[in-house]
Amino acid sequence: MSTTTPASGAAPALGRQDIAHLARLARLAVTDEELDRFAGQLGAVLDAVAQVQRADVGDVAPTTHAVPLTNVLRADVATPCLPRDAVLAAAPAAEDGRFRVPRILGEEE
Repeated sequence: MSTTTPASGAAPALGRQDIAHLARLARLAVTDEELDRFAGQLGAVLDAVAQVQRADVGDVAPTTHAVPLTNVLRADVATPCLPRDAVLAAAPAAEDGRFRVPRILGEEE
């Protein structure tokens, strides 16, 4: 790939040969029109990456997330359960102290 870097500190310019080489490496078939279009698009991406790389981050501590994470779940504390009879009374169908549900697997009894 081209190694010439513009004086402005931007990313190296990508030419048609560079794009064709990348396309071959990626096993992509591209047309001449696509080579020109992709050169501009990839150049814009490389310029954006170069701009981010120029940011002064010497005093920024490394992080794994952009914002602090907090646990929004309640503590896992055991509490008394509802009585079985009260729960089964609200069920659409119950049998022998259990929920009765429709058969879905076609199993024989």
